[in-house]
Amino acid sequence: MTTLIAADNHMALLAVMFLSTFISIYLEQKYKWAAKISGAVIALLIAVVLTNLCIIPASAPVFDDVVWGYMVPLAIPLLLLNANILRIWKETGRLLIIFLIGSAGTVAGALLGTVLLGNFIDEVPGVAAMMTGSYIGGGVNFSAVSAAFNVDGGIISATTVADNLNMAVYFLVLLGIASSAFFRKVYKHPHIDEVLKNGSADKDETETLAAKYWARSDISLKDIAAAFAYAGVVVFLSKLLSGFLTGIIPTGNAFLKMLNTFFGSQYVWITNFSMIFATFFEGKAKQIHGAKEVGTWLIYQFFFVIGVPASIIMIIRNAPVLLVFCMIMVLCNMLFCFVFGKLLRFDLEDIILASNANIGGPTTAAGMAISQGWNKLVAPCMLVGTLGYVIGTWIGIIVGSLLGA
Repeated sequence: MTTLIAADNHMALLAVMFLSTFISIYLEQKYKWAAKISGAVIALLIAVVLTNLCIIPASAPVFDDVVWGYMVPLAIPLLLLNANILRIWKETGRLLIIFLIGSAGTVAGALLGTVLLGNFIDEVPGVAAMMTGSYIGGGVNFSAVSAAFNVDGGIISATTVADNLNMAVYFLVLLGIASSAFFRKVYKHPHIDEVLKNGSADKDETETLAAKYWARSDISLKDIAAAFAYAGVVVFLSKLLSGFLTGIIPTGNAFLKMLNTFFGSQYVWITNFSMIFATFFEGKAKQIHGAKEVGTWLIYQFFFVIGVPASIIMIIRNAPVLLVFCMIMVLCNMLFCFVFGKLLRFDLEDIILASNANIGGPTTAAGMAISQGWNKLVAPCMLVGTLGYVIGTWIGIIVGSLLGA
């Protein structure tokens, strides 16, 4: 198909991609409606429109080689610089327990969804794998697992659209539960009581949560150089080790094949090396300012690229059943959290935020804690959500391997 910008016009495609992600980030931080959709989805939708209007090609070396081959792997170590496992274990308390229970619920939901909808979804093992990573960690895990299993770009786009529709409903449900008289009767809720006693939560909404979260930070040229040097070394070592292990681990049976897939994935080793550095060299990690910003910008390029091969017709055809799949996973996560939370006498706020940290990631969990006035829980839910970034890729690849992705 002839397009306005040819596949070999690399600089023009880079310009379009960079401009589109800038517009997405600008809208997310400027307008509340855009913040609710999220900049990531806006970037994806811009790409879908540009492709379907034949402005950019559905495939190009810039998208396939540069973004998938370099930008996504480099983003992961930058986004895991705060993943100090020892500090997370020490400072999160009981919230960590319910978070891990919710992670088990996510896995159960992936397996149940595969059994129920396997005949209706193309590449369902890959979908189950990347949504497991996403619903334990976040977008960084979604991108890592989808790349690890080479999931079709069209399926990724449709899944992303379905996921975000599902998330919109999910967050409304969580807010409803927080204010529900029934749930307040069944569960303890000390933080809600404290807010009611001391006055309502801060409802200042003059700027979006995204704008507050991404407030201007201190960053120097040396920080940028250090960030890319660190990420480059981690990715190089991970590719080297994963390639070596792929060559020596046999694939004679299903179990060995799973081990080969897991230990032969560069994304597993990127996560491992990043976690080790963040845990045992925390002082050095904290000196690399701006890593989160640079890593997130790289991930935005990923979200643009996954919208490129998507046909609008294919999204309309696949998104509804994928929406049901995502809902099954979320319902299982919530069921595990609320049932075991009740049995183990957890507070309602802990249960809500642990589930949120699973499904939405640390930023949405922290955002909900802030918006509800549960200020003592902001740091713990950020920490357990960061742990999700670490374990999400591991568990997503294990689930995909078990299902034959």
